[in-house]
Amino acid sequence: MTSQKQIEVVLSPGEFHFGDRHTRIRTLLGSCVAITLWHPRRLIGGMCHFLLPSRGGMAGDARPRDGHYGDEAMDLLLEKIAACGTQVQEYQAKLFGGGNMFAEMNKACLLDVGERNIESAHRMLGHHGVRAGPSCVGKNGYRNIFFDIATGHVWVRHVAEAKQAA
Repeated sequence: MTSQKQIEVVLSPGEFHFGDRHTRIRTLLGSCVAITLWHPRRLIGGMCHFLLPSRGGMAGDARPRDGHYGDEAMDLLLEKIAACGTQVQEYQAKLFGGGNMFAEMNKACLLDVGERNIESAHRMLGHHGVRAGPSCVGKNGYRNIFFDIATGHVWVRHVAEAKQAA
């Protein structure tokens, strides 16, 4: 009997990965959001790490999909899910990230990229009939995320942004 070695995949912004029970995925998130999708019976799943909700292209845009944008990253995951003969509603979803990395600047210009990313992720999942389970989103600071596809467990290390000296 041979045992398959566990592989670890490190996602950078704009990347995604879909794998089996021998895969562990990790990433570092600030205002970006990661969506994890896990199939509890088949022990397959994936994660995407996106920077912005969408690129706002025009209909019929011929550019290849880009994982930097939430809607396109979700489409890339959906392709992998379909290629496995499964449907996204069979998966458990979790959301991470969307931290407010620039609290003072965001207050001044009323722009919170992290919050927009979180809202977009919930909207995309809802559109496909998937509700996010336990998640760790928002607030200040960054997160280290570790997703073990064998168990579906996601470990989060959330480091809050230090208060600036007055």
